[in-house]
Amino acid sequence: MNKRIIVGISGASGIVYGVRALELLRECGVETHLVLSKSAELTLHHEMSLSVAELKSLASEVHAIKNVGASIASGSFVTAGMLIAPCSIRSMSEIATGVTSSLLTRAADVVLKERRRLVLMVRETPLHTGHLRTMTQLSEMGAVIAPPVPAFYTSPSSLEEVVTQGVGRVLDLFDLPVEQVKRWQG
Repeated sequence: MNKRIIVGISGASGIVYGVRALELLRECGVETHLVLSKSAELTLHHEMSLSVAELKSLASEVHAIKNVGASIASGSFVTAGMLIAPCSIRSMSEIATGVTSSLLTRAADVVLKERRRLVLMVRETPLHTGHLRTMTQLSEMGAVIAPPVPAFYTSPSSLEEVVTQGVGRVLDLFDLPVEQVKRWQG
């Protein structure tokens, strides 16, 4: 079986990260299971010239946000883990407490309980102490908190390069080497 990864896209600004993740995962031959919040659909409209249908077409399979009985809500559905890009503070908080209100946060909760890789590209700044405590709690539970912080040592010449580098580094966490990632050479 090829690798299978759940991609969650919340309503935080930075939807381009989720879109680029789906594109790069497709290039790597990874089976993707997308769950998209209603807020993410609104953000898509404001931040990109891409339709919801076009976004959904990038995934191998799409799951409705309210379908808490979907395959990705079960631990018996084997995956390499889940990436939430971008991850809103609300989604992060639901995952940390285990009080999930949608398939997006339920799937993340399942990934944690099964001890699989959960990576959250949290999009918020500045952070208050409650945000930081929630991040610490999730890290202690096994999640990886990976805010999309640009790497300027790569001398990016476009926003696309910044996004690709950030997403590529996150995909490294799933042992998926992305050719476009510029590696530090010392």
